[in-house]
Amino acid sequence: MSSKQKRPAAKAAPKATEHKDRTAPAPEPTGPRPARLSAAAVLTAVEGVALAALGIYMLVDGIAGSPDSPRQAWTGGLTVLALAVLPLIAARGLWLRRRWSRGPSLITQIVALPVAWTLVNGGGALIAAGVGVAVAALVVLVLLVNPTSTEALGIGPRT
Repeated sequence: MSSKQKRPAAKAAPKATEHKDRTAPAPEPTGPRPARLSAAAVLTAVEGVALAALGIYMLVDGIAGSPDSPRQAWTGGLTVLALAVLPLIAARGLWLRRRWSRGPSLITQIVALPVAWTLVNGGGALIAAGVGVAVAALVVLVLLVNPTSTEALGIGPRT
């Protein structure tokens, strides 16, 4: 065969095993939503609503009240409102049984624990608020790592 002649391309041998397409969407969950997952979604939503209410309060106080620094009140209010988005989106995802939603919800709970500690150390009425935040965060953490919840979200050992 001369160097100008083309050789036919070698055909690839068929693979003995097919690999899962990792870009394929996860199958829709079937069956009823476990009560533990529902409770985690509701508690996460309550945390998000509480953060949103605090952010709105801070904004209103910055506009209509007499804070020490209106600019600081507005900035704080907008920041807290932005932070409220994460648990609200996570709660919706948990309610709809989306596997991605577990991470943002876990992060929210982990961040809530130092906030609770700070509130408890603040004294007075803040102690009750801190205990409430800590209890809610710990309950949601336990609910989200429960095998029933992880199964319902399609999270489990990889095979």
